[in-house]
Amino acid sequence: MDTTSTRAHDGVRTAPRALATEAVHAGRDDLARQGLHAPPIDLSTTYPSYDSRGEAARIDAFATTGAEPDGPPVYGRLGNPTVARFETALARLEGTEAAVAFASGMAALSAVLLVRGSMGLRHVVAVRPLYGCSDHLLTAGLLGSEVTWTDPAGVADALRPDTGLVIVESPANPTLAEVDLRAVAHACGSVPLLVDNTFATPVLQRPAEHGARLVLHSATKYLGGHGDVLAGVVACDEEFAGRLRQVRFATGGVLHPLAGYLLLRGLSTLPVRVRAASATAAELVRRLAADPRVARVHYPSIGGAMVAFEVYGDPHEVIAGVRLITPAVSLGSVDTLIQHPASISHRIVDADDRRGAGVSDQLLRMSVGLEDVDDLWSDLDGALGRRPERGAGNCASNHEAPALAN
Repeated sequence: MDTTSTRAHDGVRTAPRALATEAVHAGRDDLARQGLHAPPIDLSTTYPSYDSRGEAARIDAFATTGAEPDGPPVYGRLGNPTVARFETALARLEGTEAAVAFASGMAALSAVLLVRGSMGLRHVVAVRPLYGCSDHLLTAGLLGSEVTWTDPAGVADALRPDTGLVIVESPANPTLAEVDLRAVAHACGSVPLLVDNTFATPVLQRPAEHGARLVLHSATKYLGGHGDVLAGVVACDEEFAGRLRQVRFATGGVLHPLAGYLLLRGLSTLPVRVRAASATAAELVRRLAADPRVARVHYPSIGGAMVAFEVYGDPHEVIAGVRLITPAVSLGSVDTLIQHPASISHRIVDADDRRGAGVSDQLLRMSVGLEDVDDLWSDLDGALGRRPERGAGNCASNHEAPALAN
């Protein structure tokens, strides 16, 4: 393998390519020239160098700008060739100059907050709902940040001279509420907008095209796609990427090369997986919305494989009743997962704040996988319990038809 740099050598691309093509080829364009087909996994933690003066100069350069060192790799905490391939590919899919990968999505968000905090910009404006641990990280001020929660229309008024970041998640976890990203980006002015794009993926939405400077993914989810890798990544411009690399080097939140390999492999099927799961999800939404046992269905206008719905009965009984669907946290895997956000993913958020953001105690969140839609519906139908008889307390005639929330 050519290890002259931690950067993935894919400069042969000269014309724009469709997303499906980029998903397969980005980060791999140099392989044929090396006589390779599958990307190699470089597990080295350190690399030999007989030029200690040159090594010192490269480390000094990294300390100044955070740019990836020219020449051979230096040390695994500065960068890794396998991880760099994934970063190159994800940046291509999101349409940004660079991407920086971390050991988890929370490590990635923490690095962003540390970058801005190091500049004296510790105030954050954020829109609920966010992923529960992101909410907690901001609310608890664990990294010295101070947060102002607002709705999208209030972003401009919430900005202060020390505001370093605006954070939104769209579609949001777990209600799937959507934000007008272009409008929010305009309201941010010169303050960077970070969009958590985990649910949408670049298949459905590319926030950088709408003005976001930072695009965050819990790569554990759809980018990996198989429930077997933990990772986070921030797609951004090269200037911000340099600062993120410096924080990653200092804090050690690095991504393991094997995880980088699995993520690069996951990207190659991302468009196919997202589109197939989205089609199944849309059909399940149609059936849930017509079911008298379901009070409300949440599904975003851009589509996707995430579905949220509120039940009239006990949501915990639904969790206990599934047999094909896996009752588990996380999302974006090839198998369908279901969980109760008020008990799990958003339990750490204050109950009043949770409910105020639309996360009711009756809400269930489902990540639709690649199973047959009829098999999934059969499992859901059984877990939802008996349909109310006409004239009974929860029958359709005594309730409005289940609402479909976009």
